[in-house]
Amino acid sequence: MLNIKTIDDATVNQRVYQLNLGPQHPSTHGVMHLLVTLDGEVVIKIEPIIGYSHRGHEKMAENRIYEQFLPNPARMDYLSGMIFNHGYCMAVEKLCGIEVPRRAEYIRVITSELNRIASHFIGAMDYAMGLGAITPFLWGWDDREQILDLLEGIAGSRLTYSYGRFGGVRNDIDQAFYNGTRRFIDRLRGRFWDYENLINQNIIFIKRSKGVGVISKEDALTYGVTGPSLRGSGVKYDVRKNEPYSAYPEFNFEIPTREAGDCLARYQVRMAEIEQSLNIIEQALDHLPPGPVRSKVPRFVTPPEGECYLTFESARGAVGFYIVSDGSRIPYRIKVRAPSFSNLFAMTKICPGHFLADVIAIFGSIDVTVPEIDR
Repeated sequence: MLNIKTIDDATVNQRVYQLNLGPQHPSTHGVMHLLVTLDGEVVIKIEPIIGYSHRGHEKMAENRIYEQFLPNPARMDYLSGMIFNHGYCMAVEKLCGIEVPRRAEYIRVITSELNRIASHFIGAMDYAMGLGAITPFLWGWDDREQILDLLEGIAGSRLTYSYGRFGGVRNDIDQAFYNGTRRFIDRLRGRFWDYENLINQNIIFIKRSKGVGVISKEDALTYGVTGPSLRGSGVKYDVRKNEPYSAYPEFNFEIPTREAGDCLARYQVRMAEIEQSLNIIEQALDHLPPGPVRSKVPRFVTPPEGECYLTFESARGAVGFYIVSDGSRIPYRIKVRAPSFSNLFAMTKICPGHFLADVIAIFGSIDVTVPEIDR
């Protein structure tokens, strides 16, 4: 990273200018606007401008009963749709005092971890493609398709899932899902070496990633960064371990971390988390308990007057659902704490001093989903 002097916004000369990166740009996911102030090709200042895909999900919640809002959380983070659906169900269950059968909790963990793997493949391989490597993206897409086939078989959807129900899940898994998941685990474990050879040993990938976009441990905590971006800076925090929920306390798994805090570290954490997710899924399949997959709850829930907050770990970090109930069948207020927002704005701290080309690498390594910010 280059050493530069910060300049005032009003400073104008032949070298200093502003560049609009996005919102219509493939590397910013098409709806993110980065206003970059440059001295030649060196970044002086960067300002993320959000709001291009605002959807009003939280406002929609005030006009729908709790059941009608079930499809919405998956559309906030379309790459972690199953995990968001799981989190919303847990928040309403906490508010209503609903108990969930153990078999349903195991199924929720299995499907959420499959969704986490699929999301990490898109995040990690899209990052590699942003650096010019197209083949890894196609390989990751191929492995992700295996997961989508499995989830489609039980949820009926390949992206924005609404599989969870208050008190459990919509339906039980079948033998085809069980056998297919086992085959997928074996397949993916046999392909890690291919990814190692194709990406981790690539000198161009290393040069574009190592030492670029360093988020120090202190800056990560200051900006509220969570998820792989936080763990890539050496902070061993994961909601699944630090604030356990669902059936996660029953499984043995590690929280991968790296100390460098750069783009390479964030990539490495995601790939290591894929292996840990496979371990969780395998344990859940080995000890899948018998019994019902949904407790007996009314067709339409009516939570008591009050409020609750529930946090869970998505593929991008800690998510929080805050629900206020006025005792009716319609939420008085739902507020979502989304990780991409905090993670994105850490770029204002780490990008100055880098070249413009590094901005693409940094943005890709943070793995932001814009609809989650513009929810």
